[in-house]
Amino acid sequence: MKTLITQLFGLRQKSWWLEIATGSPTCEYYFGPFSSETEAVQKQPGYVEDIEQEGSEVLRISVVHRQAPTQLTVEYPNAA
Repeated sequence: MKTLITQLFGLRQKSWWLEIATGSPTCEYYFGPFSSETEAVQKQPGYVEDIEQEGSEVLRISVVHRQAPTQLTVEYPNAA
């Protein structure tokens, strides 16, 4: 089990994430963290398939090296 200090430190570290933007609903989804860019790319098809099966259109896929997002799903209800 991670200690509180380890958890807080982990939030500041950068990892690889998949960032997938969708339309209808207009959202950004973050999947990860991954230990490498290669791992993120390898896992991408499964996440895209899940999103498409939910009825959303995938507009953009990015592999990003960043700190953990504060939200894994960000919805933009007023986006057109």
